[in-house]
Amino acid sequence: ICGIQHLERAGNRLTLFDSLYFCIVTFSTVGFGDVTPKIWPSKLLVVIMICVALVVLPIQFEQLAYLWMERQKSGGNYSRHRAQTEKHVVLCVSSLKIDLLMDFLNEFYAHPRLQDYYVVILCPTEMDAQVRRVLQIPMWSQRVIYLQGSALKDQDLLRAKMNNAEACFILSSRCEVDRTAADHQTILRAWAVKDFAPNCPLYVQILKPENKFHIKFADHVVCEEEFKYAMLALNCICPATSTLITLLVHTSRGQTAPWEAFRQLTGTKQTCNRDNQQSPEQWQKMYGRCSGNEVYHINLEESTFFAEYEGKSFTYASFHAHKKFGVCLIGVRKEDNKNILLNPGPRYILSSTDTCFYINITKEENSAFKKQEKQRKKHESKLPCHGASRLPVHSIIASMGTVAIDLQDTGCRTSRGPTLTLPAEGCEEGRRPSIAPVLEVADSSLQMCDLLSDQSEDETTPSDDEVSAGLEYAKGYPPYSPYIGSSPTFCHLLHEKVPFCCLRLDKGCQHNYYEDAKAYGFKNKLIIVAAETAGNGLYNFIVPLRAYYRPKKELNPIVLLLDNPPDMHFLDAICWFPMVYYMVGSIDNLDDLLRCGVTFAANMVVVDKESTMSAEEDYMADAKTIVNVQTLFRLFSSLSIITELTHPANMRFMQFRAKDCYSLALSKLEKKEREKGSNLAFMFRLPFAAGRVFSISMLDTLLYQSFVKDYMISITRLLLGLDTTPGSGFLCSMKITEEDLWIRTYARLYQKLCSSTGDIPIGVYRTESQKLTTSESQISISVEEWEDTKDTKEQISYRSNHRNSTSSDQSDHPLLRRKSMQWARRLSRRVPRHAGKTAEKINQQRMNLYRRSERQELAELVKNRMKHLGLSPAGYDEMNDHQNTLSYILLNPSPDTRLELNDIVYLIRPDPLAYVPNTASSRKDSFCNTVGQDTREETQL
Repeated sequence: ICGIQHLERAGNRLTLFDSLYFCIVTFSTVGFGDVTPKIWPSKLLVVIMICVALVVLPIQFEQLAYLWMERQKSGGNYSRHRAQTEKHVVLCVSSLKIDLLMDFLNEFYAHPRLQDYYVVILCPTEMDAQVRRVLQIPMWSQRVIYLQGSALKDQDLLRAKMNNAEACFILSSRCEVDRTAADHQTILRAWAVKDFAPNCPLYVQILKPENKFHIKFADHVVCEEEFKYAMLALNCICPATSTLITLLVHTSRGQTAPWEAFRQLTGTKQTCNRDNQQSPEQWQKMYGRCSGNEVYHINLEESTFFAEYEGKSFTYASFHAHKKFGVCLIGVRKEDNKNILLNPGPRYILSSTDTCFYINITKEENSAFKKQEKQRKKHESKLPCHGASRLPVHSIIASMGTVAIDLQDTGCRTSRGPTLTLPAEGCEEGRRPSIAPVLEVADSSLQMCDLLSDQSEDETTPSDDEVSAGLEYAKGYPPYSPYIGSSPTFCHLLHEKVPFCCLRLDKGCQHNYYEDAKAYGFKNKLIIVAAETAGNGLYNFIVPLRAYYRPKKELNPIVLLLDNPPDMHFLDAICWFPMVYYMVGSIDNLDDLLRCGVTFAANMVVVDKESTMSAEEDYMADAKTIVNVQTLFRLFSSLSIITELTHPANMRFMQFRAKDCYSLALSKLEKKEREKGSNLAFMFRLPFAAGRVFSISMLDTLLYQSFVKDYMISITRLLLGLDTTPGSGFLCSMKITEEDLWIRTYARLYQKLCSSTGDIPIGVYRTESQKLTTSESQISISVEEWEDTKDTKEQISYRSNHRNSTSSDQSDHPLLRRKSMQWARRLSRRVPRHAGKTAEKINQQRMNLYRRSERQELAELVKNRMKHLGLSPAGYDEMNDHQNTLSYILLNPSPDTRLELNDIVYLIRPDPLAYVPNTASSRKDSFCNTVGQDTREETQL
């Protein structure tokens, strides 16, 4: 500019502004031409400057664009002003996947008070296309800020304003091949954040339990392998514990499905329930409604639910709160104690300063209470004061987080208290006596024997068979723990540790000569765990199954089927536990399965292998596990298989049936639920509802929920048996038999348990016959429909046998066989009549081959292998098939829920050791011998 103005003094005498105008017009390639240089020095300068600009300016623009793109990738900085005025949390991950991101966002923003929070993601890798696409959605773009950086750099922590963050979530990468290295990275991130921002609350996820003690300073820690193995262990004795815990730790308001669309997809007809309401899929309605129950807390003196029970026993408050409001009181915490007590028992007296923990569809603060209508009061006042008519109707209307609960009129009471009496004896013979009332303050003597009844039976003098079999177990703490930081648990132990050679199931030694599971002659069925290696987390599978409160006679033998031999440290830890064995083998090998006793097993637990967790294509990490489990499902249909998957989305392939219209309809419903942004879109899948499949990523929400509910990790650890607090109860189950159906309803069962044993029921596991009207699992095409037969009795018997032997996962049998029979019929018509005997023989052979279903072919294969290995095929039951049943959980069902045969009730039982006096032995002999028999008859359902 100055050069043009200086040179043009000899020509046009341009001003400084004219020179500026000329340069801008020229270098912007506009070139109006109203101002031009007049002398040759000025023209030469313009030419030189244009040549230089053509070379320099593109380079400068490229560098500016590169800097802008890099700034966009790194995300810039989180505004200091926003950090001081708004609240935010930081999420530190090594690599961000779309599933992890959506699980965190859906669970974090499910709580109403977190809607104004910002989420700052600090990740060292570049944002991938899927994550970028999601974060461009307006709902997330205004809340989520992605910063590319490392938690080990103070500059990046300063960019994320870690000092001002409300919390920092540090998640491990579970898809890494080396999980120990992934834990080391998590530990360093936690140390770096603690060093930079000491006051920032830390929520850390760790993979292996041996690395947990490095981050004990964190406010909340979730160890993946601890929770995983404990949950899989409880699945073997309390069915579907994994589904129960998953539903409790997820935020849900009771998910429902478009029932009319489901009815059209499946072709099911509408049926009427007991209330004459149209219910095409009653189990899904009940299961979906009960899935909305969560754990909440409130101070007793501030509660409408529990304030009136101050000074009364815990079981009394739990029963009456459930009867009146439909809430399930499960635990309590004293003001001066940080420990949570699950069902402390009938001797615990509630105080006004106690914090109550309860299960309900919503928390009390979001509930609106209304009195019952006068007409309903008048109607119920005319009804008798006993039986099911006195049961409160659990009327819950879920709408935008607010629940309206009808308070039932409880004015109809007798002098004895809120008892549930049975009809008169003349109405039905053989009735048992009425249920005893739940006392406000427990009777010390009677209640003590009730609590210790099972223990007294367990502590009786062992029989000669038990002594000869070596069943004299001691109770104590395991003398050796495989890692630092494990919570000590009182367990059944051996008086002397077993030699390592005797732990090997399939090889004899100098102490015994057994080489297979049958030779041991176990009285209880086996629990088989198929894992790749014997990691320290596997120790947490054994401990809950050998806890002291498990009856000695009900202990199941545990067989570890390992791909790699265990090390000496692991064997040192398990050699003190009774009936724990290992075997080197794989579920790929049928011979290994037969040797480890799969035909005598009650449960088969298939643990996801670490070496297959990482795959080039997402969701392919479970391919080998799914195919192996499908093979087990086909070979041993009566075996209860519990599978762990890396990706929850892959559970749709479990027990896969290609042409099952019912499963296809559930798949379409899952897609619709996923489009709605549901946290548990897969909850209606039959394997998940039945508790046969589990993914550890389902428990990621446990860490996220602890930001709002800081007690959730502690309650979950108590339920799983990972922690044992003195005075706190434990999770167990009981089965409803024909002798227990007189109780009729869940409310009466609640009263029966609270008044006798002090147990608190929290849910029901129900199994029903699966009525698949349009599924090909029920389509059976018999030859008699296409052949002219005369024996109708044979036809009926064949149809029934064929229906039972037909596998539910047939792929092409009905249509292909139908065409083949038509083709055979045409050929048979062309055969001359004089060859009748030969044709009959051929037809008979053809009939036998047809009747030989795929199930029978697989049974022949298994039996032949058992004979080859020298095993007796007597224990193999190929026809016991559970494929035509469905199971689901009713979490905290309504009080008027009818009990059904074979229902399994989840119980939180009080700690038997909490009320054992010092003179327990003498009191057992003098008192329990006289009252114990009557007590057992009263407590046995």
